[in-house]
Amino acid sequence: MRQPADTIALRSGDTLLEVSPITGGSITRYATTHANRVYEWMRPATEAAIAEGSAGQTASFPMVPFSNRIRNGRFTFNGRDVQLTELFGREPHAIHGHGWRAPWSVVDRAADTLTLEYHHAADSWPWAYRAEQTFELRDTALIVRFAVTNEATDTMPVGFGLHPYFVRTPNVRLHAEIGEMWRTNDNALPAELVPPPAQLAFGAAGLNPDASVLDNNFLNFGGEYRIAWPEWPASLQVQADPIYSCLVIYTPHGQDFFCAEPATNCIDAVNLAAAGRLDTGLIALEPDDTAAGDVVFTPTISG
Repeated sequence: MRQPADTIALRSGDTLLEVSPITGGSITRYATTHANRVYEWMRPATEAAIAEGSAGQTASFPMVPFSNRIRNGRFTFNGRDVQLTELFGREPHAIHGHGWRAPWSVVDRAADTLTLEYHHAADSWPWAYRAEQTFELRDTALIVRFAVTNEATDTMPVGFGLHPYFVRTPNVRLHAEIGEMWRTNDNALPAELVPPPAQLAFGAAGLNPDASVLDNNFLNFGGEYRIAWPEWPASLQVQADPIYSCLVIYTPHGQDFFCAEPATNCIDAVNLAAAGRLDTGLIALEPDDTAAGDVVFTPTISG
């Protein structure tokens, strides 16, 4: 596969990482060549997706200053009413923040490391902030370090996360450590906190993405999940720092991908927190403070 224009390639041994700063600071490819075979650890982006700046068609994009949805783009924080103006297509809610729809700047670059940053000036989101991603590629793992700094003069609500897309094969399984699940309404917003249904009990068999259509947030994420592709055979272990307390699982019907998104905040966290919930993962970030966390992707090839 030829490297698309407008991407930066990192290499370590037989492993390749490609990142597009202009396409929302997104990963566009993460792959290993072994025994004359290429293993795609995430869904590779097409050249058209990169040319169009479509982060939602990449391998993984960043979510900041919140992950997932904010109901109708409206919330109240510390007595301030906020109405966000940047919604997404026909989506009635604000979704995934700003970073995935904006170009990022290169701060530092080496053969196996890359640091990008995104500066956001206050607008309908009335806080200025700086987000930073550092990608460190090793032979054995990919480390993505995310950091958000509040550059405003008052406290800012913050959440962030990664939105990786994984290759869906007939026998792929997702094994995860999770707690309760937010059952959602027709607009994919939290409606009721419930135990995971029986088919989502991540035991030895794991979750088949084809078995259930999900777009749900799981609390008490233990910071670890594993994806196994028996057909290859290979697996990918994902370990997230404790700040990533939530996991969103997205398994749309009829697609060739599925998502398992480590995030610091749950869906509509700002409104749930305003209603008194204490388990939203929402961070109240003081001026000049930084919230940060790592996610480590460790592939294993069995064949």
